[in-house]
Amino acid sequence: MLLLTQDQSDRLMANGKNSGDHVPVVKFFNPVGAATWLFSELDEDGDTLFGLCDLGFGCPEMGSASLSEIAALSLSFGLSIERDLCFEGRFPLNIYADAARVAGSITEDVSRLEAAAAARSRARARELSELPPP
Repeated sequence: MLLLTQDQSDRLMANGKNSGDHVPVVKFFNPVGAATWLFSELDEDGDTLFGLCDLGFGCPEMGSASLSEIAALSLSFGLSIERDLCFEGRFPLNIYADAARVAGSITEDVSRLEAAAAARSRARARELSELPPP
């Protein structure tokens, strides 16, 4: 399976050129294991992806991974890492990361993601209220 379409590659690369908390563009998963990745950026080298990585040990984290290394993984039964054809990112990557830390794994559960977004919004409002007046 082709891990990235040209459109996804273009979107990931555009995100990589612009700083910010981007919505994940693509989700990869291990069809015979627990590993899952959500990627929002691709470096200009065309290989270094940035996103949320969950190898199935209960501690998902943000980081970089090599597209070529992920594509080269040889799994049981002749399988390989796959792209989730139905995935559509709906929240910024940090929201997925916050929800994943609470859940112990990457989740697409809307209620968990909305709760993470609300918690981040409340924390930001507290930070702003603690700033001294101009």
